[in-house]
Amino acid sequence: MGVFEELKARGLIAQMTDEEKIRDLLDNQKTTFYIGFDPTADSLHVGHFVQIMVMAHMQRAGHTPIALFGGGTGMIGDPSGKTDMRRMMTPDEINHNIECFKKQMSRLIDFSDGKAIMANNGDWLLNLNYIQFMRDIGVHFSVNRMLAAECYKQRLERGLSFFEMNYMIMQSYDFLELNHRYNCRLELGGDDQWSNIIGGVELLRRKEGKEAFGMTFTLLTTSEGKKMGKTEKGAVWLDPEKTTPFEFYQYWRNIGDADVIKCLKILTFLPLSEIEELAKLEGSELNKAKEILAFEVTKLIHGEEEAIKAQEGARALFGSGANTDNMPTTALSGDDFENGEIAVLDLLLKTKLIPSKGEGRRLIEQGGIAVDDRKIENALEKIPVSAFEKGYVIIKKGKKIHHKASFQS
Repeated sequence: MGVFEELKARGLIAQMTDEEKIRDLLDNQKTTFYIGFDPTADSLHVGHFVQIMVMAHMQRAGHTPIALFGGGTGMIGDPSGKTDMRRMMTPDEINHNIECFKKQMSRLIDFSDGKAIMANNGDWLLNLNYIQFMRDIGVHFSVNRMLAAECYKQRLERGLSFFEMNYMIMQSYDFLELNHRYNCRLELGGDDQWSNIIGGVELLRRKEGKEAFGMTFTLLTTSEGKKMGKTEKGAVWLDPEKTTPFEFYQYWRNIGDADVIKCLKILTFLPLSEIEELAKLEGSELNKAKEILAFEVTKLIHGEEEAIKAQEGARALFGSGANTDNMPTTALSGDDFENGEIAVLDLLLKTKLIPSKGEGRRLIEQGGIAVDDRKIENALEKIPVSAFEKGYVIIKKGKKIHHKASFQS
């Protein structure tokens, strides 16, 4: 199976400019392609992971990926999918975030010996002569067409600054520049980037008479259409300091039944034949597929050793006898106890399982808190030091969140 069919069979492809020519480009030629990453945070997140998986599939098929970091476009911010203008970041913030991205991406993409390229659009965008740029590039863009694009249209009611209007022109210019530097002929991105990608394809055609192509891939959403990769704590990050390997594993272990097969196809390299066998599972048997998904994705991001630790920690929650060493843990000190006891609400605050005591009371009233498998029914209850005889207690919030509170007397 060629890489085009592989991407299609895995449900990754959303839209493309010319299916027949793109199929030929990917299956019968060697091509250089690019995906852009704006450094809006100091870590990649689950949404980026889909793009990186596409890069990895393409690289395995012999194509050359360019990971383009937005040292220039990050100074503006992409208005796509945003109801308000993004916060302006300082150059130092942007450069720090790019360095973080590079380290994380190098775990998943092989950048050795020219097999992949890292580029920064700040190299050509930050020193542009604005008047010359508008004469050379801006003249090829119709404001009417830009305003009809989804990325701008949804912002018109709330207000769209001219500052942000430049984003599409900048991204399109990236494609032109990468074509000059690396003979890049294909731009890829999430489906929310379709309008921006078309802008680049059209710019190459109008300015240089060159044929270029664009393809978008599926955004990671649940079966209900909600964006995947969000938890009560916020985004699911690839940085282990922001989302621990255990929390990362648990996120995938606990996804909905309707989403597990789709995620196996999109986020792992498991053969499709193996995934089709897992698709035959029903009911509680689907837990096997979820465990495979969680292990495989955690292994890709954090390595096999961390994936094994996370799996053992997760299995301990379901009474399989595995150890709890790798469960998220908060260490208590003697100062946390008063007269040999700690109030349940204080314990929940200390472990950051609740933002406030009011939220803790609500959860307890709804039966959503248990300590060592004993449901807490009174918000005023206190846990004695003796409960920590084994060195810890396990707090369960709802059905899926588990946390260890440790104390050595």
